[in-house]
Amino acid sequence: MAVLSVGGVARCNGRVNSQTSQAVTVGVGPLSPADVVAVARYRAPVRIDDQALEEIAKSRAAIEALAHADTPHYGVSTGFGALATRHIAPELRAQLQRSLIRSHAAGSGPEVETEVVRALALLRLSTLATGRTGVKVETAQAYAGLLNAQLTPVVHEYGSLGCSGDLAPLSHVALAVMGEGKVRDADGNLRDTAEAMAEHGLEPVVLAEKEGLALINGTDGMLGMLVLALADLDRLLKTADIAAAMSVEGQLATDRVFAADLQALRPHPGQGASAANLRAVLSDSGIVASHRGPDCNRVQDAYSLRCSPQVHGAARATATHAASVAGYELSAAIDNPVVLPDGRVESNGNFHGAPVGYVLDFLAIAVADVASISERRSDRFLDVARNHGLNAFLADDPGVDSGHMIAQYTQAAIVSELKRLAVPASVDSIPSSAMQEDHVSMGWHAARKLRKSIDGLQRVLAIEILTAARALDLRAPLEPSPATAAVRSKLREHVQGPGTDRHLAPEIEHSVQLVADGTFLSAVEAVTGPLL
Repeated sequence: MAVLSVGGVARCNGRVNSQTSQAVTVGVGPLSPADVVAVARYRAPVRIDDQALEEIAKSRAAIEALAHADTPHYGVSTGFGALATRHIAPELRAQLQRSLIRSHAAGSGPEVETEVVRALALLRLSTLATGRTGVKVETAQAYAGLLNAQLTPVVHEYGSLGCSGDLAPLSHVALAVMGEGKVRDADGNLRDTAEAMAEHGLEPVVLAEKEGLALINGTDGMLGMLVLALADLDRLLKTADIAAAMSVEGQLATDRVFAADLQALRPHPGQGASAANLRAVLSDSGIVASHRGPDCNRVQDAYSLRCSPQVHGAARATATHAASVAGYELSAAIDNPVVLPDGRVESNGNFHGAPVGYVLDFLAIAVADVASISERRSDRFLDVARNHGLNAFLADDPGVDSGHMIAQYTQAAIVSELKRLAVPASVDSIPSSAMQEDHVSMGWHAARKLRKSIDGLQRVLAIEILTAARALDLRAPLEPSPATAAVRSKLREHVQGPGTDRHLAPEIEHSVQLVADGTFLSAVEAVTGPLL
């Protein structure tokens, strides 16, 4: 059961090859998660379809009609937020839009990653393309122009409360569309926006009525990070099954508990998929077969081994729920006010980030627990009372050598951090805008900490695989399964087998990279076929 697929985009060693990616079309319908990943992470180009351009023009006409009306309309001829009671004269409205963006581009702290900013800009363009926001056609085209030129506005870590959407992050992107502020070019160089745009033949946009609000009222930052996280988890939860299988082998545990008929007694789809993966990865294992006979007493392995499908399956279920929320959000047109198909312009609360914030927090809990069970499996290899005949700490000469003793410390430190990151952000709220915005989602912060959590899980799984591969070597002449042997072979291209102590940090980083780029997963799937 895949959590999220990025199918339809060319892959190379588990990564999308941007050189062969086709342009992603942004239209009145929703983007797919694969579209978001392709543009955000692999820099696929974008185009706006003709129907979307027509819808944008129609909604713009409705806004221009309201702009000339005697009755004030929020966001068109009034101030914003707590200042919405002031009617703005026509000659001041262009200044009103510029002032909104400049004042709201108030982020602080470290720069946000390029892939997150690109996701944010793409998702805002997707909402503009629905024709529900009232922007000019040129404004939507300016977002596509920035993405295709690979000019990435500088967005900062702090500034979003997740309601009214990701205001400060989106404002920094809108500032770039106006030709102001700073961007990173395709090579990562920091540039003045106006200069960089001119080099690519892009013109700054002069914002008209309503456009400032349309560019910053959305959950695009937190949604973009959710979609990217789900793509990562599709790979990492399969990799967790691979790591668990290697630990089952290396610790002479039984595979009988993963039988399909046993799993069917508790028919959670994610659990069943995880157990099926374990069976596939362990198929034809000489190590497992060596103790499978009638005299084998290994029917009650430790929970970290026996219950891997239950834990990994629960994480898959969480990710499946989160993916359903992401799907709803990708189908949404989030702005305030919005232009309805009949031309009415109505205020609403769709910018509130609660639906996204909740699942981001939920995923952080699942990620922490998958990392926790991985660390427990790894720890069992190192203890002579539990590792069934292996040297203490898998050391070459215990006492002289420490083996993988401190690798487990590193895992433990990361897992402890992941538990802290699992504390929900979305239960917090702090009022803003003179109490007009008196309940906020903190969804942006939930997304930021989830990104750290996913990086931590990647590292914990990499250390488990590094440790388990060493144990498999030490079980010779018994042979592991073809699938786990393939993982070990990929690792051995970079990391030597058992021996006296070496500088361990580079070996850990090699394993982390092979988890991150999908090498380990691809090696297994070349043997087993696609994992679930």
